[in-house]
Amino acid sequence: MSRTTTEAHGDAKTMRRVAFASGTGTTIEFYDFFIYGTAAALVFPTVFFPALGSTAGTVASFATYAVAFGARPLGALLFGHFGDRLGRKTTLITTLLLMGVATVLIGLIPSSDSIGVAAPIILIALRICQGLAVGGEWAGATLLAAEYAPPTKRGLYAIFPQLGPAIAFALSSGTFLIVNQFVGETSDAFVTWGWRIPFIASALLVLVGLYVRLKVEETPVFKRQAAEAANNPAPKGSVLEVFWKQPRELLLAGGALAMMFAFFYTGTAYLTAYGTTALGLERGTVLSLGIGASVIFAASVIVSNLYSDRVGRRKVVIGSCVLSIPWGFALFPILDNGTPLAFFIGLSLTLCIMGISYGPAGALLPEMFQTRYRYTGAGMAYAIAAVIGGGTAPILATDLTADHGSGAVGWMLAGFGLLSLLCALAMPETQHRALEGQPTPTEKRHPIPETA
Repeated sequence: MSRTTTEAHGDAKTMRRVAFASGTGTTIEFYDFFIYGTAAALVFPTVFFPALGSTAGTVASFATYAVAFGARPLGALLFGHFGDRLGRKTTLITTLLLMGVATVLIGLIPSSDSIGVAAPIILIALRICQGLAVGGEWAGATLLAAEYAPPTKRGLYAIFPQLGPAIAFALSSGTFLIVNQFVGETSDAFVTWGWRIPFIASALLVLVGLYVRLKVEETPVFKRQAAEAANNPAPKGSVLEVFWKQPRELLLAGGALAMMFAFFYTGTAYLTAYGTTALGLERGTVLSLGIGASVIFAASVIVSNLYSDRVGRRKVVIGSCVLSIPWGFALFPILDNGTPLAFFIGLSLTLCIMGISYGPAGALLPEMFQTRYRYTGAGMAYAIAAVIGGGTAPILATDLTADHGSGAVGWMLAGFGLLSLLCALAMPETQHRALEGQPTPTEKRHPIPETA
């Protein structure tokens, strides 16, 4: 690597530190997010909504799960503003602390039997805090990797923050599995206090994440942007600038990634409940199979990211959307065989198809927006996709199954796949875009819209 390139993008030691910091942070944030989803599927209907009955309690539980998706756009806007003004590093430390404190407090909430309606109200308030944190976390972590990475290796370095959810899903399932094995499959202890252990234990992970992120310097791209802004007398843009400068990119990216969220949260949250209730599988079996599926999810993220450096982000996302439509129809006929193998195949391929889109998204969204509002733009596009696909899918799946059978959920997933395919086809390729400075010859054909 030449001296100029090293100065612009960081030496090997710095890049290893950046990779570790971006991956560790997203792992911790999504671990906290996923243990909520697992608990919402397994115990929250009993702990916080006992008076509603099984089906209504599950719907209410997943409704609190969806609350965080409504908070994500606000988190993206809030932390995007500070990330674009104060820097990536400071903002990422703040989101990590917010998520960590909210998660530990969830583990300490008394049940509805103890404090009545106050319990679900506190749960919802803390869930909103989790949504705000994740809304600001993902964009910062991917920008940390993308703004340090050499232009031809953004897909490679995007692997590290994008592996966070796969590792977090394995950790979440593994932690609940250990607790489940310790207290017993049929013991009331799991519902009474066992589920709280993963939430409280997350405090240790947060301390590790803080240590790692404090060791990382601000990105060179942001430093140069901040220096230019300090010497420029022009007024700073509004926090809403991205909405009128690049609205098309926001909407297309949000739509193109909606399938990704629908498949992911159907797999990680809804199928956990479906496996234990509708299919009658043991809780420990479902959690164990979730760990195995996370390995396949991680592999799909790695392969798709590396491939996106060769053929472009758009083609890989389109390929994932094409696969998602027939798989939506095939998923529940496979699951309804009721065997552990069928459940593993269904969950693994659902997360694999999702991972093919999710991997390139870590480079795609930072490449779509100008540096001055890149944190806000990438975070908001990601949050829009989360609201469309992730916030609605588990709730709709529960209602559809109760009213029309599991086949209706397949139609829902295929619909999300079609929506994302149409949006992905309308998106430009971003692979060769420069994150700052002069555009490359390829970028001139698909430029980032100029700021006024």
